[in-house]
Amino acid sequence: MRTQTEQPLLLDHVDMRIVATDFDERVADRNTVVQLDPDHPGFRDAEYRARRNQIAEIALAYQPGTPIPDAPYTSEEHEVWRTIWQALEPAHQTHACAEYLECVRRLALPKDRIPQMREVTAKVEAISGFKLEPVAGLVEPRVFLESLAGGVFLSTQYIRHHSTPLYTPEPDVAHEIIGHAVTLASERLAELNRLVGEAVRRTTAPEAIERLARVYWFTIEFGVLREDGKVKAYGTGLLSSAGELEAMHDAELRPLDLEAAAHQDFDPTAYQPLLFCPESFEEMYQTLRDYLIRWE
Repeated sequence: MRTQTEQPLLLDHVDMRIVATDFDERVADRNTVVQLDPDHPGFRDAEYRARRNQIAEIALAYQPGTPIPDAPYTSEEHEVWRTIWQALEPAHQTHACAEYLECVRRLALPKDRIPQMREVTAKVEAISGFKLEPVAGLVEPRVFLESLAGGVFLSTQYIRHHSTPLYTPEPDVAHEIIGHAVTLASERLAELNRLVGEAVRRTTAPEAIERLARVYWFTIEFGVLREDGKVKAYGTGLLSSAGELEAMHDAELRPLDLEAAAHQDFDPTAYQPLLFCPESFEEMYQTLRDYLIRWE
């Protein structure tokens, strides 16, 4: 997607929750909100901003363990969801790993409307024990990652603006559900998410948190693997973006080396030029699991 002036927009995978690690621990909580930037597609849409605020209020008032209120989606926003799925469904068949495709089958999410978070979390929890809980906007990296240790994925509920259905400058409900929630319906991927959270809980040094965030980026967010001789995606940033799924085949592929990944810089505003690719799902699972268990 491009603007009217043909300037490239940020890609629809951007997950800023794990990018900025130099935050103030004194103000870190699950309801830190990032205001809409003037360049945001919905910045000048008063109705969209009002609905974003209404959805944010759901999260701000939410008490963990209580039923999740439904978000007030419009017919226009449901159409955005349908457009996203129309782009992603064929891309998944070509580029997604078998584990992800099986999770899609298990959850059987609606493709003609945005599913409410209460629906999604009920299905995911029944499979892996993971729950989704609403947050008003982006949260600090440690808060987001530590929540995984308790089997909780902190999720936004708003959807991207209808003017750019294949672009969002921040994680939205499409990224959260199609990317993260679907993968959390895999018991093995859910376990790896929990282990990430537990490793973060054991970590105090900011530079160590940054290394873990990079490992998370190159695995849980942008992980690929080989399956029947072909490169397939298991990372949520790839699986929630048709553009990323196509572009991953142009990336430089390196063997899965998590120490190297922990020190590898990345640019969240561009297609990833470098990815770490194990030879199988089993290799990825065992390598990442052992790394996180041993993390000191």
